[in-house]
Amino acid sequence: MAIIVQKFGGTSVANAEKIRRAAKRVTETKEKGFSVVVVASARGQQTDELIADALELHPNPPKREMDQLLSTGEQQTVSLFAMALDAMGYKAISFTGSQIRMMTDSVHTKARIISIDAGRIHRQLEQDKIVIVAGFQGIDENENITTLGRGGSDTTGVALAAALGAKLCEIYTDVDGIYTADPRIYKKAVKMKQISYDEMLELASLGAGVMHPRAIEFGKKYDVTIHVRSSSEDIEGTIITHEVPQMEGVVVTGATIQRDMAKISLIGVGNVPGNAAKVFAHLAKAKVVVHDIIQTEVSSEKANLTFMIGDSDLPSAKEAMEEIKDEVNCQSVFVREDIAEVSVVGVGMRSHYGVAEKMFGALAEAKVNIDSITTSEIRISCAVNENQADKALEAVCNAFELDRPANLRKK
Repeated sequence: MAIIVQKFGGTSVANAEKIRRAAKRVTETKEKGFSVVVVASARGQQTDELIADALELHPNPPKREMDQLLSTGEQQTVSLFAMALDAMGYKAISFTGSQIRMMTDSVHTKARIISIDAGRIHRQLEQDKIVIVAGFQGIDENENITTLGRGGSDTTGVALAAALGAKLCEIYTDVDGIYTADPRIYKKAVKMKQISYDEMLELASLGAGVMHPRAIEFGKKYDVTIHVRSSSEDIEGTIITHEVPQMEGVVVTGATIQRDMAKISLIGVGNVPGNAAKVFAHLAKAKVVVHDIIQTEVSSEKANLTFMIGDSDLPSAKEAMEEIKDEVNCQSVFVREDIAEVSVVGVGMRSHYGVAEKMFGALAEAKVNIDSITTSEIRISCAVNENQADKALEAVCNAFELDRPANLRKK
C-alpha cells in the first residue's frame, strides 16, 4: 500500500479531545487504503513550559541535558496518540527518534539528520499497524538524544516521508494553508493553492512560521510533495511542489517580515584576501547561523563587512567578533538590534523587471526608511526599523496585490 505521512503540530494535539480528532483524521486516511505514519509534536505549550522549568534551575542549561529534557514532550504525545487509536480499534505502535535510529550529528538543540533506518517502520506497516513517531528528535553516534531545533517536527515528517518513499507528507497545523503574507499582520492576505519548493524555502527562511526551512529542503531534494492543511477543518490547504511553468507568471508570490533580527557590521576590516573567510569560519565555529551578508570596499586598504543574524545568536556572534577583530584588522564593531527585514519572494522575478522599483517605491510612499538591501534570484529583502515592520509589510503587500488570488492580479 502507498504510504502517507501525517504530521500534527503541538496545537493539534494539545489535549485529549484534539488528539482524538487527529486520530480520527488518521483512521479516515487508513480506511482509504493507505499505510499511515504519524509524526507528532509536544502538546500545546509543553516545550515552552519545559524550557521555563530548566531556566528556573540553571541560567544557561547544558545543551545535552536540554535535549534529554525537551525530547520527553514528544514521547508523551506519541504514546497518548497510540492509545487513542487503540481505543478506536486500530493497531498502533509509537516510537521515539532513537528507536527508529534517526541518526543526527552531535550539535545539541539544533542537530541535523544524517540517516533514518526505515526498516523497523516498514515491518510494523506490513503488520497493518499505524506507526506514530516522535518528531523533533534523534540520536547521535554516541547514543545521545538530540533535538532538531524549534519546528523540527516538520523536518522529521518530511525526512520520514523521503526515507519511506511516501506518496505525500501532510502537515496538519492550526492554519489552513500558506498565505501570501502573515494574516495576523496583513488582514487581506489570501491562501495559495500551491507554491514551489524554492519560494517556500525563501519564505520559511525569512520568517514565515508555517513550515521549517529544513523540511522544505528535504522535500525538494527527495521529491516529497507536501500538503499544509488545517487540523480542525477538512478543507484543501496549500501544496508545496516542484516549480511549474505557470508559476513564473506570478511576479511576487508572497511577502514576509522577519523580526528578532540583529545586524553586525565590522567597520574598516583589512581589505585583503582571506579576511572574510576568517570571520565566517569563526562564526561557524560558534554555531552562529548567518542570514544576509554585504561587503563594501571603502578603499584599497579597508572594507566594511555586514551580516544579519537571529537575536538568539547575538551573544555568541558578539563574542566571536571580539575574538577575531584584531586578526582581521577591524577598526570597530557596530551592532544594531532594533531591526527587522521585509521581503518579497516569487519565481516570476526571474522573467519580470520593475520588481525592485515597485518595492522601494511602496516603502518610500509609506515613509519607511531602508537600512540595507539584499537580493537573490527570486527574493528582495530590505532591512527596516523594527517599529516600522508592520507598516512595511502592508505597503509591499498592497503594491503587489497580495490581497488577491494570483490569477486575478494585474500582469
